[in-house]
Amino acid sequence: MNAHLDEMWEKLSEGGEKGQCGWLKDEYGLSWQVVPPVLGEMMQDKDPEKSKRVMEANAQEKKIDIEL
Repeated sequence: MNAHLDEMWEKLSEGGEKGQCGWLKDEYGLSWQVVPPVLGEMMQDKDPEKSKRVMEANAQEKKIDIEL
């Protein structure tokens, strides 16, 4: 799954601009957010401290890379 997301990230950002939290703009200025599907589950974890750590880590990244 990560290889597919990496490929999407690189292709969409080519000629565009990479932003924070998985956001990028393509060469036409259209905004995209490329995120692993598991990120939503991790951000909604029943443990509020875990969710907070996930959100803090995510805010520091450009392309989101989650090792599973």
